Amino acid sequence: MSELPPSERFEQGMATRRAVLGDAHVDRAVASSTPFDKPFQDLITEAAWGHVWSRPTLTRRERSIVTIAVLAALGQDDEVAMHVRATANTGASRDDICEALLHVAIYAGVPAANHAIKIAKHVFEQMDAGKAA
Repeated sequence: MSELPPSERFEQGMATRRAVLGDAHVDRAVASSTPFDKPFQDLITEAAWGHVWSRPTLTRRERSIVTIAVLAALGQDDEVAMHVRATANTGASRDDICEALLHVAIYAGVPAANHAIKIAKHVFEQMDAGKAA
């Protein structure tokens, strides 16, 4: 199957994905992509990053807060960690994340929020250690 050239939405999605997650993360994802998962990588770049994250209504900070809350409620641990790391690029503060996880506790359950808080604390420790190094 021949590939179509990247759409404008894909290009916008890649730019947004890089701005939020950082070049190193995106470069690793692209480099580890195989013919099996490349269609998935293309889909999330165009749909999640090009259609949703690139919309002007919410700021990246606001999208970051919402995303972390939804991922925590769904128990998506790896994605929670990734998006907590991305707060360095989105402007979402630790207080913002704390507030979002308080909402998770009430609306999705204390265990989900408790686990996400543990993940966020661990990621913040890693981020702080990286700054100190």
